[in-house]
Amino acid sequence: MTKFLLSVHVIAAILAIGPVAVAASMFPPAARRALATGPGDDSGHEGHEGHRPDPTGTLRLLHRICRVYAVVGVVVPVFGFATASQMGVLGSAWLIVSILLTALAALVLAALVLPAQSALLDGSAGAGRAARLGMVTGLFNLLWAAVTVLMIVRPGSTTGA
Repeated sequence: MTKFLLSVHVIAAILAIGPVAVAASMFPPAARRALATGPGDDSGHEGHEGHRPDPTGTLRLLHRICRVYAVVGVVVPVFGFATASQMGVLGSAWLIVSILLTALAALVLAALVLPAQSALLDGSAGAGRAARLGMVTGLFNLLWAAVTVLMIVRPGSTTGA
């Protein structure tokens, strides 16, 4: 059962957190381009059949990916807790730190990244907000990188891996 839970946990992390991390990272530069070029123009390149893609369409898509996969990402800690419980490591320091970092990453996403993306989409924020969003998104990704390292290295782990 442990191997099944761990497999679902890892697959869920890859399939849920990965898209959020990528889409969130793509959003700030796309927002800066959209602010610089305006609606109906995507850096002067013509798209399919001579139409110029709407940069806000790209932003809406990236924001939607972040929102949807953030909800799907709830599966990751659920199966993480189940796996840790099955392995008997719920009290391990590396796991507690990972849980705290995961909660912080979720907070950064919910309280900072998604609202900033929404503000840029509705036009209530400017280029400065896009730059700050890039920094906050970098923090979000660093938190996930730290969690990933802890999940792999597991200092003090009882499994010896």
